[in-house]
Amino acid sequence: MTHPTDEQPPDFRDGPALRTIAMPADANPAGDIFGGWILSQMDIAGGVVAYERAHGRVATIGIEAMKFHRPVLIGDEVSCWAWVTRVGNTSIAVRVEAWVRRRVTGEVFRVTEGVFTYVAIGVDRRPRQVPKEALPA
Repeated sequence: MTHPTDEQPPDFRDGPALRTIAMPADANPAGDIFGGWILSQMDIAGGVVAYERAHGRVATIGIEAMKFHRPVLIGDEVSCWAWVTRVGNTSIAVRVEAWVRRRVTGEVFRVTEGVFTYVAIGVDRRPRQVPKEALPA
């Protein structure tokens, strides 16, 4: 994995954790996508990565250092890149960056970034130990 810059998204073997298109129903009257919509997309992407590392169910318990750099517009292709930054006893921290590709210009840039924390959940819906080792790829 290479670390992203402001011009190029991360280079992961498997691509982004999530990719979607920003639609009119996700926007305010000015045509900018609601921050809560992009936040939810990032949470889904982070949850995918945390689920894989936890080998099962996880729940979001916190969001830190959230930054909104540029607006997301209707029609933008939104890609969320996510990677584990820390594994605790029952928790997993995941850095998530959202990037867009503008439909009209093809320009690609980072729009938001943040650190999401998830807790591993057992079948009893209570926190459980995160396995020490990641599963082989």
